[in-house]
Amino acid sequence: MDDRLVFPPRTVVEIKALACELPHELGLPLSRFSLTEIKREVLRRGLVASVGETTLWRWLSEDAIRPWHHRSWIFPRDPAFVDKAGRVLDLYAGRWRGRRLGPADCILCADEKTSIQARQRRHASLPPAPGQPMRVEHEYRRRGAWAYLAAWDVRRAKVFGRCERRTGIASFDRLVGQVMSREPYRSAPRVFWVVDNGSSHRGPRCIARLQRRWPRLIVVHTPLHASWLNQIEIYFSVVQRKALTPNDFASLTRLKDRLLRFESHYAQAAKPFEWKFTRRDFENLMAKLHNGDARLAAA
Repeated sequence: MDDRLVFPPRTVVEIKALACELPHELGLPLSRFSLTEIKREVLRRGLVASVGETTLWRWLSEDAIRPWHHRSWIFPRDPAFVDKAGRVLDLYAGRWRGRRLGPADCILCADEKTSIQARQRRHASLPPAPGQPMRVEHEYRRRGAWAYLAAWDVRRAKVFGRCERRTGIASFDRLVGQVMSREPYRSAPRVFWVVDNGSSHRGPRCIARLQRRWPRLIVVHTPLHASWLNQIEIYFSVVQRKALTPNDFASLTRLKDRLLRFESHYAQAAKPFEWKFTRRDFENLMAKLHNGDARLAAA
């Protein structure tokens, strides 16, 4: 039977409104409602005499607001957030300070993926079988960890990486030297390095240090808490998914071999990432955030 013939629209709206409330504001010791708890509260309030959880699920899943979903985020608080983000997005669009980049200009995105552990499983992994996935032992022995530093060429889809015992200025400078000592970067008119605000490459001192050695190198910092603007993070996610999961390495040597050989394997079919988020998209996003903040302040 069609539940719309049984439950009046007003009742459905009241139940959806209940699901969107914060349980602790109703005096309940909950962070969020489950279907069972919504049903219990609906019956307690006398909104209906009875209702099935399947019906509740259908009503809520069809609605635009889904209160059982949540995600964490950090509100932009870098005072130069707009300017810094705009510069990075302009580079991805092939522009710098309002002018088109030349064909020989290079854009590199770099960062560190810290503490990649070599975890040797206490029992050998079992291969997949019909109807049975691969089984990986939960317990493991720690065999040490690498810091993996890498740089991604945005325009040419090339990656350069190295494993270091620890992160730091010296380790990062070795990565920069590894890249800048080879063509086309050695003789490029400009080599832009997009980096975040980690201690290895933070602030004016980093800019001065690197430009003393490589005058054509231009450091471009992302805003604070904006790693999503750095394309190397996309490559790191590929590494995690394709080369490091499941993590089962008997030694640091094997882990290093996997990371460095994956670079060559990936490069055989790599293409520039299809970056679609433009400066205009960013400005629209910031306007929404600003308007939402203003409404909260007015309330």
